[in-house]
Amino acid sequence: MFIGELARRTGVSTRSLRYYEEQGLLRPQRRASGYREFDESDVAVVRRIRILLAAGLNTDLIREVLPCMADEGAILAPTCEEMAQDLRHERERMSSSIQGLQAAHAMLSSIIHAGEAITGGRAA
Repeated sequence: MFIGELARRTGVSTRSLRYYEEQGLLRPQRRASGYREFDESDVAVVRRIRILLAAGLNTDLIREVLPCMADEGAILAPTCEEMAQDLRHERERMSSSIQGLQAAHAMLSSIIHAGEAITGGRAA
């Protein structure tokens, strides 16, 4: 199938599909005319890519873990132990980032509250 058909079947823009190819996540065949030709299996690959992006992974990590992902119903499961460890590490990194954002949020709330106390609630 050509890129337009893959886009239609996956709900992903052709621009995104080209980006996935550029990042090494998709590897379509090329016809002599230069047109990309995708396999039926690429529909599932795009679905996996979208799930991993939604989980907060960047394309570099997705490129590494994608070959070790299996569909388990509506979710993916790592089939290689080293990839599972990489995912645990990424989850820990995300948790640390979340804690940092929560601390910044609390500090900003304190600053806003202090400003409202001084201005009688007129702080914008």
